[in-house]
Formats: sequence, structure tokens, C-alpha cells
Amino acid sequence: QVQLGESGGGLVQAGGSLRLSCAASGRMFSRYGMGWFRQALGKEREFVAAISWSGESTYYADSVKGRFTISRDNAKKTVSLQMSSLSPEDTAVYYCAAAFGTTMREDEYAWWGQGTQVTVSS
Repeated sequence: QVQLGESGGGLVQAGGSLRLSCAASGRMFSRYGMGWFRQALGKEREFVAAISWSGESTYYADSVKGRFTISRDNAKKTVSLQMSSLSPEDTAVYYCAAAFGTTMREDEYAWWGQGTQVTVSS
């Protein structure tokens, strides 16, 4: 069992940067693969990035590759998403999630945070 809470969302101008953080509770955090997803208004939730339990493997959606970086600190039980070169198309609610493996599949994530809003103005 793990509980997740995102922070760091907000309003940023196009071209700017933002860092999202996700804090986890529970003793098993270091064994979970972690992911970030996002859902724009009127659209389905989509995969953004994932990281393995060790942090050695990372995966990104093509739309964010080269602009976003996922990382984790198992000692602090946190996972972060550094976002740069933001565009209005990145506007969405961003969710962190935990899975038993490293996956890009939404249906394989068992635990989800409440989400944090990211708004990019043009």
C-alpha cells in the first residue's frame, strides 16, 4: 500500500520550466516503478514518463522526450518530473502513480495521487 501526493504545479509561461514532486508513504516505495501521467481538459489521461525502482531505467512519451526528466530519491521516497521548454499543449493535471513493475501502461498502475494542475500560458 502506498499513498502519493503531488506538488509543484502552477502557472508558467510558454518556454518556461517547472518541477513537479511526488511524495510517497509506505515502506515499499523503493520496490515500485513510478510514473507520471497527465490529463488535459476533455482528453483522456496519457502516459508522460516512467522510472524503474532503481532509477536506472526511464521511459518517456514522444511528446515530452528531450524536455522532461523523471528522477527519484528512494531515501526520501520522492519522484520528480523536471519539465522544460513548456508549451500550452503541456497544460494538464499531472498525476504520479506507482506500479509493481516499470511500465507505460496506465492500467498497470495500482496507486495514484490526486494530481496537480500545470497551466502553460502562451
